[in-house]
Amino acid sequence: MNFNRTDFPKGFLFGAATSSYQIEGHQFGGAGPTHWDTFATGPGNVVRQENGALACDHYHRYPEDFALMKQAGFDSYRFSTSWARVMPDGINVNPEGLDFYDKLVDSMLENGLKPAATLYHWELPSALSDRGGWTNRDVAKWFGDFTATIMGRIGDRMESVAAVNEPWCVTWLSHYIGHHAPGLRSLRAAARSMHHVMLAHGTAISTMRDMGMSNLGGVFNMEYANPADNSPEAARAAQLYDGIYNRFFLSGALRGEYPADVLEGIEPHLPDGWQDDFPVITAPLDWVGVNYYTRKNLRFDDTPWPSLEEVEGDLPKTALDWEIYPEGLAFFLKRTHEEYSKGLPIYVTENGMASDSGFDDQDRIAYLNAHFAAAKDAMDAGVPLAGYYVWSLMDNFEWAHGYKSRFGMVHMDFESLKRTPKASYEALKIALTR
Repeated sequence: MNFNRTDFPKGFLFGAATSSYQIEGHQFGGAGPTHWDTFATGPGNVVRQENGALACDHYHRYPEDFALMKQAGFDSYRFSTSWARVMPDGINVNPEGLDFYDKLVDSMLENGLKPAATLYHWELPSALSDRGGWTNRDVAKWFGDFTATIMGRIGDRMESVAAVNEPWCVTWLSHYIGHHAPGLRSLRAAARSMHHVMLAHGTAISTMRDMGMSNLGGVFNMEYANPADNSPEAARAAQLYDGIYNRFFLSGALRGEYPADVLEGIEPHLPDGWQDDFPVITAPLDWVGVNYYTRKNLRFDDTPWPSLEEVEGDLPKTALDWEIYPEGLAFFLKRTHEEYSKGLPIYVTENGMASDSGFDDQDRIAYLNAHFAAAKDAMDAGVPLAGYYVWSLMDNFEWAHGYKSRFGMVHMDFESLKRTPKASYEALKIALTR
């Protein structure tokens, strides 16, 4: 790596991130079915119709995984809790699920890892999906109950907690584009889920505040919206994409309003009285997380709103054909600080790349070097960046991409479940332990 720990301020957290359904092995420990289990059975939804039933078997092998993190010199582990493991039907508690996360957190601490929890990383219990899931306003209360249950067991040992990972993916990607569970393609469903996920976010933050917890944040995924050409139409398409993807959720949580350009399309589909929910949605945060991977190139498309189309760009790409654009990370860190978070600590809560290069993943090393450099540039410009979590610790179930796409610093043999560190792991280990 082109950096060392000493290039960053004292106390800066270096971590790795994963999520529950992607690594744990959902068939174990009494977990209930999720809408991802349902979605994966549909033809064409997931590569080879794979699912998270076994994944990396982190459920049984977490001591080995935390030992790898300790050896690499990581300070913190960003993990998520599975709603369907803790509450198989979304309502009633599974003691085995609580016991698992209790042991998991203790093991993190024993390995010197600060636990950074995310309450929800996409595995909605099927029973709640059957009741409308994120399109049902009641989901905010259900989520508050889940928050109280899981944090009632492990909240006393958390370094930090976020409510919902990547609300754009939970809502627009899953309810309008249909690429993730539940696989809907409805503007009305997308609009309602967008609002309800923000309401659930605020409910969870308030629930944890009432429990006496602190260091609570929101995690937002961001993609740089680049006009595909020099036309005014492409500029407007990129601006609207930025509104839907980036500004909507940040503005809701931190400003108590939704962007006017996005409301132009979705307001007719929002639930009655949505404006009255901002006192809950804007529950005060202690930090903001930015997940960043790529940029998109947009142009006008003569179709119904939002009337935009993604087109291929000319930058180098990852194995998923995502453009590599580290300048976008610096842009979002600066904009988030200057226009939204206003001095709150910011974390890069996810950043990484899919690579087919195997164990000698020099492309991943180059990607991380470029993005750490962009983060350092933002810090030099005054952004209060407090930590950086690499996605991901190990190859895992990458949602619609199944087990084909590999984001890990540790190689996973999905038959033997053998873990083997890649060159990127070793390079980061040197950087963090110098």
